[in-house]
Amino acid sequence: RGLACEGNSLLLFVCFGSYFLTAMKFLLVFDFDHTIVDENSDTWIVKCAPEKKLPNGLRNSYRPGHWTEYMGRVFVYLGDNGVKEDEMKRTMTTIPFTAGMVDLLGFIGENKELFDCIIASDSNTVFIDWILKAADFHKVFDEVFTNPAAFSSTGYLTVQNFHAHHCAKCPKNLCKRKVLKEFLDKQLERGVSYTQIVYIGDGGNDLCPVMFLKKDDIAMPRQGYTLEKKISQLAQDLSPVECSVLVWSSAVDIMSYLKLLIKK
Repeated sequence: RGLACEGNSLLLFVCFGSYFLTAMKFLLVFDFDHTIVDENSDTWIVKCAPEKKLPNGLRNSYRPGHWTEYMGRVFVYLGDNGVKEDEMKRTMTTIPFTAGMVDLLGFIGENKELFDCIIASDSNTVFIDWILKAADFHKVFDEVFTNPAAFSSTGYLTVQNFHAHHCAKCPKNLCKRKVLKEFLDKQLERGVSYTQIVYIGDGGNDLCPVMFLKKDDIAMPRQGYTLEKKISQLAQDLSPVECSVLVWSSAVDIMSYLKLLIKK
């Protein structure tokens, strides 16, 4: 056992066998679309399409819970119309960040000894990689969990489901609760335990992982978006989430909370 002081934080090390459990570290879990960026990256790519729109038949082919398969068809359409990788990359790197997000990610990057930071998103690896690297934020995040994408030998972008799961609440390709649980289990095996999990998101598919959070954790739903509405509905139904809830409208709100957190 031992104590170590670092800045305002007191780190408690407890030795278990051959590794240490560090008690004072926070895990930040971010959604991507309408959270880190202020748009949906999958619909933003339509700017590359002829006349910046999709044919009605393609648009109407989406089936609820099968978004990734739908995007696969969108990418085939773009490829068929001669849209190349460099044009897609130029378009994607113009997507705007949410208000205050650039400052927030800069702050997290400066305090990485206190924060582990992951993304769980229904976008894809190519889009997220392009956007984060263009803004030099890729080092802020320890891992990105999203649908794997790559360009084929013919230059078409292809995308696959992130994983298989048995959760009836989530879309076929991704259950963020499963992502979070498996990440926490893996970290625990490596001797990393978190004082608090902060979950930052906006969408309906963020409710499942939020319901996994414990009373010491905090959910931060974006104001006016689906996640906030679903959490409010649960409270009205007298089955509120176990964790604390703090609504945000600008990432400055998130940064203010994190600054309070590390001063405790």
